[in-house]
Amino acid sequence: MTAQSGRDLLLKVEDTDTSQFLTVGGLRARSLHLTQDAIDITHGESVGRWRELLGDAGLRHAKIAGDGLFRDAASDGLVRALFFDGKVVRWQVIIPSFGTLEGPFLVTTLDYAGQHNEAVTFEMVLQSAGVLTFIGMA
Repeated sequence: MTAQSGRDLLLKVEDTDTSQFLTVGGLRARSLHLTQDAIDITHGESVGRWRELLGDAGLRHAKIAGDGLFRDAASDGLVRALFFDGKVVRWQVIIPSFGTLEGPFLVTTLDYAGQHNEAVTFEMVLQSAGVLTFIGMA
């Protein structure tokens, strides 16, 4: 994969009224963390005292974080409502030339900040809340 511009990574949320995915405003920074917890099964007779891990047994989860400016009042209102309602909906992370990660997420952090001479910014964190799918680029 060749180098990609960070601005091309898109974060979209499903509008449950229309079932359409909407781009969440002007994200200036975003990150995707995929984690699989390890289960240590090392014992007294492990060869060379090397750690042994049990495959396909740990808890998998994902975290998406982003900050920037909301594109418009609609995207701001949708994300805010999801946070206050504690509602789990489908989100997409589109990674150009790589693929799309999609699944249910809960908005667990929503911060707003602003200085008197600049636009209001936000920071949010999403935690996975179910099975995620990945569709790679062909």
